[in-house]
Amino acid sequence: MSASPTRHIIHADMDAFYASVEQHDRPELRGQPVLVGGSPKARGVVAAASYESRTFGCRSAMPMKTAVRLCPHAAIVSPRFDRYREVSGHIMDIFRSVTPLVEPLSLDEAFLDVTQRVQSGSSPQNVAQWIKNQVREKTGLTISCGVAATKSVAKIASDMDKPDGLTVVTPGTERAFLAPLSVRDLWGVGPKTAERLTKAGVTTIGELAERPLPWLIERFGVRGEWFHRLAVGDDDRGIETSRETKSISSETTFAEDVGDLDALAEPAKEQARSVARRLQRAELRARTVQIKLRLSDFTTFTRQTTLPSPVSD
Repeated sequence: MSASPTRHIIHADMDAFYASVEQHDRPELRGQPVLVGGSPKARGVVAAASYESRTFGCRSAMPMKTAVRLCPHAAIVSPRFDRYREVSGHIMDIFRSVTPLVEPLSLDEAFLDVTQRVQSGSSPQNVAQWIKNQVREKTGLTISCGVAATKSVAKIASDMDKPDGLTVVTPGTERAFLAPLSVRDLWGVGPKTAERLTKAGVTTIGELAERPLPWLIERFGVRGEWFHRLAVGDDDRGIETSRETKSISSETTFAEDVGDLDALAEPAKEQARSVARRLQRAELRARTVQIKLRLSDFTTFTRQTTLPSPVSD
């Protein structure tokens, strides 16, 4: 029985996507700190921060008021999500010209399985470099790529040399690559989990990999086994080019806080119409209807109801 061929996965991640699109479309913003989001006077939130503004400590999801205090000379730009979706479409077309095995994660990042290309004689690094060149040529933007035999390692690798980075992790070297990195870099390890690990004396992925599996399971349950596998570079998940549709949704993030219920009514109606159109196009119906409301401090409320019979209106 022959061994399975080594997989070659690329995680491609646009650099400061929203801000980079604005800098591309408005040459006067190039080389300048740019913050995409709502007004600091109305408790707006940063949707994207250019790399020039990040040197001052600005980052996405930060209150715009805080970002402006850190970088007073930054240009504040309102988001143009239709434009970002348009550019994203061009980028995804480039990915799919390389391989049909593309798993988009958001508008600005995706996994690609390029094993077939490598088996045909291309090196993984050359495939990733071709993608970077095409994105720059077709959109004027830069993208960072991580190349590895697994999704989790490729994702970490893409963040190693941003912006415009290319990091290749040779198969068999995953554990050594991961060992010195912070546990926060591991997929699924959020602030609270990282805090628990730090208190237990685990600050690097290498230290996590050395902990006995029962120790991890005792503290984190089934997630403990998952963390251990990722820490040693073991991740056999394949590319998901499509997922079974279990829900259809529509969301709106306002550039500024909206507290007027009347002002929220029309966006809510348009979201309902959008969901209905998508249900009808997909020839689907649904019984459970849910609405979600997120406040400026990210507190989230949801309410739902289940109807007597499925609908698509």
